[in-house]
Amino acid sequence: MPEKKISIHTGHRKRLKEEFRTRGIEGWTDHKVLELILGFGIPQGDVNPLAHELIDRFGSLSGALDALPEELMKVKGMGEHSATMLKLFPAVLGRYLEGRTGPGQIVHTVQEAGHVLAPYLYGARNEMAYILCLDAKAKVLGVRRISEGNNSNSSVAIRRVAEECLALRASLCYLAHNHVSGVALPSPEDMNTTAVIRSALDPLGVRLVDHLVFVDGDLVSTRETAASGKKGGYRMVYPGQQ
Repeated sequence: MPEKKISIHTGHRKRLKEEFRTRGIEGWTDHKVLELILGFGIPQGDVNPLAHELIDRFGSLSGALDALPEELMKVKGMGEHSATMLKLFPAVLGRYLEGRTGPGQIVHTVQEAGHVLAPYLYGARNEMAYILCLDAKAKVLGVRRISEGNNSNSSVAIRRVAEECLALRASLCYLAHNHVSGVALPSPEDMNTTAVIRSALDPLGVRLVDHLVFVDGDLVSTRETAASGKKGGYRMVYPGQQ
């Protein structure tokens, strides 16, 4: 009787889980991380080829997690259950990051403001705008959504910003929105919006400290960009990243 061949992937799921428990995912390739995730949504079979195919199709782990469910299900081997599970990961991470910040936190720098605002913009597929309100001692009072989508009516945004700042009795605030275009550079419209909202808030006794632009893991300060003529950018670091 011919000897039965043993696949190199036999016991691979167990080894991946053990490696993650002992060392985390630092140094792992995108397809290896995705393979571990898929193993929980697809309980049987070798998901290594599927992980490679997803990375090839969407370009990266973040690309696969950001893909629409219907696009994920076009890949052979991806069903509604596994596609829903992949979409769950960025949603849960956003909620997790949001839970790590809250009223009472002190914000003195662009990076600190970025870490408070990032969870609200993390993984957003539409353009979103938020306001971070602070008291006179730079203590966080709250974060409020101003708009979603391309809103050409700037007077609406100005009114919403003013209303939220007054409702929270803010003395300082940060405006923030994301660029879905993938270009981490403040546009002329961003600069104009910053100036208009700052002028509208000044008579109310509220100072707009900065307007922050988010693109994936990048954060750009319009204040620093305007002051230096160069992109005042920062790289945001989330839990599990180095």
